[in-house]
Order: sequence, then C-alpha cells, then structure tokens
Amino acid sequence: MGLDPSRLKRIPLFEKFSEDELRQIAPFAEEATAEPGNVLVREGDYSYQFVAIEDGTAKVTREGETLAELGPGDFFGEIGLLEKTFRTATVEATSPMKLITLTGWDMARVEKVMPEAIEQLHRAIEERRPHDG
Repeated sequence: MGLDPSRLKRIPLFEKFSEDELRQIAPFAEEATAEPGNVLVREGDYSYQFVAIEDGTAKVTREGETLAELGPGDFFGEIGLLEKTFRTATVEATSPMKLITLTGWDMARVEKVMPEAIEQLHRAIEERRPHDG
C-alpha cells in the first residue's frame, strides 16, 4: 500500500525528489502515530529505522539532558541507518504525533531500485547534520 507520495514531499529531506522518485519510495514508507510520553527511540538501542515527523513534537535527550526539540519536518534515526550504529539519544513524543518511517530493510530495497535517491538522501542528511567544531 505505502504512503501518498505528496506526504513525503512535505518532509524537507524529500522535497528535492522528483514525483517519480517519490512514487518509488512511497510504497516502502509507513505511517505511525505516537502519544505524549511515548519513547520513539531509546539511547543505546540498535538503530534500524529512519523516522520523519509529519505532525507533532518530540524532545531529544541524552543521559537525561534535553538536547533538542523536534517538530514537523524534522527527522531522526538516519545516522544509525546509514552507519549501522546504536542510538545516540532518546526521542520522546511531547504531543500526539504522526510519523513517517522507513526501516533499514526498506532503505536497502529503495537503494537497489534507485541508488541515486539514497545518495541524495545521504547528501541531504550530511547537510542537515550539525558539524562539531
């Protein structure tokens, strides 16, 4: 079934993709919801899912300290997906949320069909990542 491609287009990470590319990615994307207090990812867990926020807010904490607030258009989980690492922080819903998710497995399948799209994703993620120093 998958998502309506226009919903992916609203996530800044996907806005540069063509309609055709989005149509190919959309079947792999799934939607999820969360309620306030739901932990979306937990620090130290294995990372296998990319999550984009369509609606709602969340907070990012590490060792109990709040690092950031996330809202519509923000995403997380990409570092673990691309680098096969563990979660570097906990993300907890602070309002009712609508989410779009892609698992590492889905990403691998997208990469087979359209490697250039995953390249584009990697570049977008690199641009969005805060650089230390």
